[in-house]
Amino acid sequence: MNVWIAIGLTVAGCYLVKLLGLLVPAGALERPLVQRLAALLPVALLAALTAQQTFGAGSTVVLDARAAGLAAAAVALVLRAPFLVVVGAAVAVTAGVRALGW
Repeated sequence: MNVWIAIGLTVAGCYLVKLLGLLVPAGALERPLVQRLAALLPVALLAALTAQQTFGAGSTVVLDARAAGLAAAAVALVLRAPFLVVVGAAVAVTAGVRALGW
């Protein structure tokens, strides 16, 4: 029963946040600072998620095959490779490092 209460509260909270977003005046959303923050926030959140998933294991910091894959993806991005090549390079390097037992 506690799970359903938590789900109900989450649904209500999400609805209220969406409703509050609709109530924000358009003038406030057209300010340059707000637009700049709205453009940069997804990039920062994605970078933080990538770092956490790559270097985190519970409450410790680890350096393993995922870091090598991330480095390969970074090199492919610097070389302006297409997205699928970037992902493929990351997968191949990660798999190769894991196959070598690191």
